Amino acid sequence: MPVPCAMAVGSGPDAGRNQTHGGPDARHGTAGTNGKATVSSASQVAERDVPFQLRGNSFTMMVLKVFAPTSPNFFTQLNVKVRQAPNFFHNAPVVLDFDDLPESIVFDLAAFVAQVQALNLLPVGFQGGPQPVREAAMNVGLTPMPAGRAAKLEEVVKAPDPRQHDQQAPVAAPQVLIEVVHRPTVVVTEPVRSGMRVYAEKTDLIVTSSVSPGAELLADGNIHVYGALRGRALAGFSGDTNARIFCHSLEAEVLSVAGNYRVSEDIGSDFYKKAVQVFLRDGVLSMDLLKSG
Repeated sequence: MPVPCAMAVGSGPDAGRNQTHGGPDARHGTAGTNGKATVSSASQVAERDVPFQLRGNSFTMMVLKVFAPTSPNFFTQLNVKVRQAPNFFHNAPVVLDFDDLPESIVFDLAAFVAQVQALNLLPVGFQGGPQPVREAAMNVGLTPMPAGRAAKLEEVVKAPDPRQHDQQAPVAAPQVLIEVVHRPTVVVTEPVRSGMRVYAEKTDLIVTSSVSPGAELLADGNIHVYGALRGRALAGFSGDTNARIFCHSLEAEVLSVAGNYRVSEDIGSDFYKKAVQVFLRDGVLSMDLLKSG
């Protein structure tokens, strides 16, 4: 980005000629810094005149997987879940996953979305579903979203046994594309205050201090908190079901491993303010006390 003070050059008559007619100073950048300053000034003016900027970004969104949208208990149970952690769910963007709906399903999607919004959730997109459901979702302004899926790195392709190799029929070697991504562990040594969000992408997160209520920790790997965990902790954020959460004092508002949640009301007195590890066991979010010594 050009230095803003370059605009000061435009006040003199020579600078005006260089900007308008492309004089020798502007062509060669000589005679001091006048030529360079004129070019920088014009570039900066052009950048400021652009009324917008397009860029890529990534955002955290929950997925509401819909199995039975016509069930009379659907919104009653969803309301119970939202009320368990109202600050966490308030105005949270949500992607509606219709992938498991039967082809014959018929329901008023516009009314369904309105009821989700009434619970202070904000449906912004959808995934999958029968063609009529997808069309209805588009009509109410939802965006089609690509399905997220965690990559499996443990798949191994075995080489052919040379003893079984047929000399007359050469065996094509399997083509395996492996992307190895290594990122150093994210270490936070200061307290994580309310309203702060820390995301450790494709790695683990270590916090050597405490986490305040209203703060949020996210990691594609494990989360370690060597202090009180009073905010929200979401490990295995990209779908790693082997991820874990470790903390010295469990006082969390929300815990999650690979999208499986538990709110503070579900923690229980046996683990509250104790040193705990949180993990998935048979697909269920579980907790164990950390043993010392």
